[in-house]
Amino acid sequence: MQLIDIGANLTHSSFQHDLDAVVERARAHGVCRMVITGASREGSPAALELARKFPGLMAATAGIHPHHASEFDAETDDLLRELVAAPEVRAVGETGLDYHRDLSPRPTQLFAFERQLEIALDCGKPLFLHQRDAHADFISLLKPVRDRLGAVVVHCFTGTREELFDYLDLDCHIGITGWICDERRGTHLREIVGNIPANRLMIETDSPYLLPRNLKPMPSHRRNEPMFLGHICAELARDRGESLEATAAATTATAMQFFGLD
Repeated sequence: MQLIDIGANLTHSSFQHDLDAVVERARAHGVCRMVITGASREGSPAALELARKFPGLMAATAGIHPHHASEFDAETDDLLRELVAAPEVRAVGETGLDYHRDLSPRPTQLFAFERQLEIALDCGKPLFLHQRDAHADFISLLKPVRDRLGAVVVHCFTGTREELFDYLDLDCHIGITGWICDERRGTHLREIVGNIPANRLMIETDSPYLLPRNLKPMPSHRRNEPMFLGHICAELARDRGESLEATAAATTATAMQFFGLD
């Protein structure tokens, strides 16, 4: 069984001391490719560096997460355009809107998102998007340009049935994480993931965040890592009424196509 983790924050400081071991554990658990998320001015070049360090295993994205939108300026725009020109960078993002935590002012988030939509339009690469508690504004920016964009994934989807169908109507892909394993807030996802067409569905850990709450045994360090992707895939397969093998094969094929992986 071969799996692709489309969202792993392996540039996070928690991986600095044992990254090679994390990679080996991922491989031992069937993860054949990992897309390293670029989400800041520092993190995006670091994601590219990792992709170059592990050719054939890792790819990267380059973007500014809405939490970091305040750092977006003309210099940042130039940096992202330089990064997305690299063949190892397979998508623009992580970008979007987050009104749940509002770590950057909302007008600043809107500005940074609009600028990164322009970068994606110019370079033609896929978009790796984030949305939390900002659906109306998110759709209002994405919808007018959707027909001129390439492939789009709403990563770490946690929204409602209505939001899901809005994204599917815009021909977006959907990324599912260990959020689905959270009995406190992910139960609704179990009821709607069966509506996602197989060719629009991908899986991710969002490591080191979102450790699946129903892992047994639970790691003492509480850090998520790509080796747990198979657990997420199994939970997703159960909720879709599919075999693990079918869900794994479909999500891997979809990720290969979406990111243009060999």
